[in-house]
Amino acid sequence: MLQLHFTNDTLPDNVCTDFQNLNKFSEQQFVSLTEILYQFLLEPKESEQCLRQLTEFAGENGISAGPLRALMKSVLLLPHGALKRNLTAEQVKADLLSLGLNEDKASHFSDQWRIHYPVLSRLAMGQTLMVNQLVDMEWKFGVTVGTSELQKTGNIFLQVNLLILKYMILNQILRLDCAKQLFFRL
Repeated sequence: MLQLHFTNDTLPDNVCTDFQNLNKFSEQQFVSLTEILYQFLLEPKESEQCLRQLTEFAGENGISAGPLRALMKSVLLLPHGALKRNLTAEQVKADLLSLGLNEDKASHFSDQWRIHYPVLSRLAMGQTLMVNQLVDMEWKFGVTVGTSELQKTGNIFLQVNLLILKYMILNQILRLDCAKQLFFRL
């Protein structure tokens, strides 16, 4: 079993095979594929453009478009995992070498990772932070003064109301009630 930086999961055999199949491309073909891949990573909303570029690449190089798309899906696993785990270019290169990619191609891919990583990281952070955006917050501290149980009086509690903008469309109010002890454990 391969020990990889970008994932803890066991990769399917076809993913390892796809990375090894990248060695069959010439240097120029590999550079072109890498450009297409990083352009897609930098502009993920332009998936149609990426698919068109892959189809053109396949036509120019006498390759079937379907298997090429499947190969690119496998290759995309690495940068997505590397972004999640904040990997350096050296760690990306080590993973590529472990997956069977030759030294020159692994160096080119990791050099591109080094160049594009700051922008990719900012894009990923922006997408993460914009999923649930906090719009407003209201909080109240309170003390219970009356209850049917004598020992329950005098407990401190916190009530928090969060107004959240979900997916840039929908406002949702999230109400949290907790005792002081629970609040300080959070």
